[in-house]
Amino acid sequence: MRLLVVEDEHRIAQAIKEGLEQESYAVDVEFDGEDGYNAARADEYDLIILDVMLPTLDGYEVCKRLRAEGNHTPVLMLTAKDQDNDV
Repeated sequence: MRLLVVEDEHRIAQAIKEGLEQESYAVDVEFDGEDGYNAARADEYDLIILDVMLPTLDGYEVCKRLRAEGNHTPVLMLTAKDQDNDV
């Protein structure tokens, strides 16, 4: 399986990447929303792990644009937000 991780915190992104690679996943990493969006459009992924709070485009916007283009790759959203309205 090929996964895309879009996370602006380099340590977190690296930890996720290493953990997934240990489980034999192929993992690409992008560090901002625009680059993540472009990567998701350019290549085929089995899953996108997408941080909500990203530079350039937030995770919501990345997901919204992909869905509007017909990209239905499953997305797992990461967030540190914990307020009820954020959920």
